[in-house]
Amino acid sequence: MPRKMFVIFGASNILWMVFTVSQAFKIETFPENKIVAQIGDVVSLTCRTTGCEPPSFSWRTHLDSPLNGQVRNEGSNSTLTMDPVGFRNEYSYLCTAICGSEKREKGIQVEIYSFPKDPEIHLSGPLEVGKPVTVTCLVPDVYPFDRLEMNLLKGNHLLQNKDFVEPMERKSLETKSLEVTFTPTNEDIGKALVCQAKLHIDEIDFKPKERETTKKLQVYISPKNTVISVNPSTRLQEGGSVTMTCSSEGLPAPQIFWSKKLDNGNLQLLSGNSTLTLIAMRTEDSGIYVCEGVNQVGKNGKEVELIVQAFPRDPEIEISGLPVNGNPVTVSCRVPNVYPSDRLEIELLKGESIIGNKNFLENIDKKYLETESLDMTFIPTTEDTGTVLVCLAKLHIDEMEFEPKQRQSTQTLYVNVAPRDTTVFISPSSILEEGSSVNMTCSSNGLPAPKILWSRQLNNGHLQPLSENSTLTLTSTKMEDSGVYVCEGINQAGIDRKEVELIIQVAPKDIQLTAFPSESVKEGDTVIISCTCGNVPKTWIILKKKAETGDTVLQSRDGAYTIHKVQLEDAGVYECESKNEVGLQLRSLTLDVKGRGNYQDYFSPELLVLYCSSSLIIPAIGMIIYFARRANMKGSYSLVEAQKSKV
Repeated sequence: MPRKMFVIFGASNILWMVFTVSQAFKIETFPENKIVAQIGDVVSLTCRTTGCEPPSFSWRTHLDSPLNGQVRNEGSNSTLTMDPVGFRNEYSYLCTAICGSEKREKGIQVEIYSFPKDPEIHLSGPLEVGKPVTVTCLVPDVYPFDRLEMNLLKGNHLLQNKDFVEPMERKSLETKSLEVTFTPTNEDIGKALVCQAKLHIDEIDFKPKERETTKKLQVYISPKNTVISVNPSTRLQEGGSVTMTCSSEGLPAPQIFWSKKLDNGNLQLLSGNSTLTLIAMRTEDSGIYVCEGVNQVGKNGKEVELIVQAFPRDPEIEISGLPVNGNPVTVSCRVPNVYPSDRLEIELLKGESIIGNKNFLENIDKKYLETESLDMTFIPTTEDTGTVLVCLAKLHIDEMEFEPKQRQSTQTLYVNVAPRDTTVFISPSSILEEGSSVNMTCSSNGLPAPKILWSRQLNNGHLQPLSENSTLTLTSTKMEDSGVYVCEGINQAGIDRKEVELIIQVAPKDIQLTAFPSESVKEGDTVIISCTCGNVPKTWIILKKKAETGDTVLQSRDGAYTIHKVQLEDAGVYECESKNEVGLQLRSLTLDVKGRGNYQDYFSPELLVLYCSSSLIIPAIGMIIYFARRANMKGSYSLVEAQKSKV
């Protein structure tokens, strides 16, 4: 480096050091004296020094209240941040800086307010011409509200002004409002509501000090003057068509809805167009149709009644039941969907004779479709078969052009006769021998000719169907075929029945002749001689005692004969004779009666000697014991009897 340049650089350094040492210790703040802050914002106060490196900083309020903020020191700067700023920060803050033995102080006044949002406009309901509505203008979270002024304008016209000059009892955010009630008119359409709010704090510099909100008026007119036009007419022929057009006044323009009123009063929606067209109409399309004009604030309706051809169909003939000879029957002549029914006349004829007539003058006030009827009761006879019933309906409306004005229906009368005089012919007889055949033929009178049904009556009384032919044939009959057979004559008018009993006879068989308790008894015992003969019905049973001098018929009861204290003379042959109209069968038995004096013969000394003389002593002893036991059980013993076979 050249010497000259070094001299200049050294001289400049000396001058800078002299300048720095001579600079005074100073303090300044940002903002300088005062800051205006909106409640809720973030506020920073900065204190800066010059002439000292580094200084010592401190912050306090003039009342030594809490700082309610955060202090940050960086070199010669100190910042107090309040996040968020509120009522607790509305003080004068003092920043103190110390450099060595020197102290400097500087104060900053913090002033707050709240005016954060534009006003809000609220309506109590839609703006409908002619109906009062309340408008509310709100200013939320304002402070200090004693400096607030509000104006509500409709277009350029001031509706109301309000100042809130009442004293504040405490520091707080307040929402203030201004309410005005007015009645919208047609002239209000297109105008706007304007809510203005002003915060008169001239000594504080902040923006905005004025806020406003504008709301364009949407004025409604409820539907009215709803009108319906019908082409060609509200009275129509069945199968015809009709077009109905509806209009309604309102703002905004009403939407048109077509409905039909149901019987329960509810509405059935049909269309959302102004024009409703119905084609190929039927009588059930008759009724009340409703047009409604609808918009956001209301609806208005109009009704129209359509009547589809008042005389659409021929009368209907109904008979209460099957016409039966001699039984009363009611004939009803119905005329459906007629209007006006007070002009209706109904006649009922049987052949060429009028049996009933009716006019319906009492229905003059009814304005809807009616179904009218004439009911007549008479007693048909067989002579009425083939006669024609005629129902004649006349609609006496000479002033109206329509066809036809007279309708009729006919029905041929068929009189039924319930089955009667049901008879059954049996060949060869109702009493038969088993294995033979029988034909049972049934006939019954009635109109129409009765149908024949053969059945058999079961034990429980029910009928078992057998045949639908007039003749019932049974071949190779058995005893089980016996019973009650039923023939029924059946037609639409009733049932008639005839019962016959069929008896199938069988020759006696399976005869059983027994003596109880045995065919061999002791004198003085009681014995019962009984004769039974299977299950053959109507069989005669005869009990006899056989003898050479002649047979004796015993007085039996149900085939049983009892002998009390039997005697020796009661022994002999007994015979059972079972017979019926078909044949007979015999059975016999021999009754043996033992006398009391013969009991010892069954155990004699000679027999004992005979067995003892045998070399078979042990078997003999066994036999002695055996016969002794037999003698004890029966009281006597007979070797001859012991050798007999037992059945």
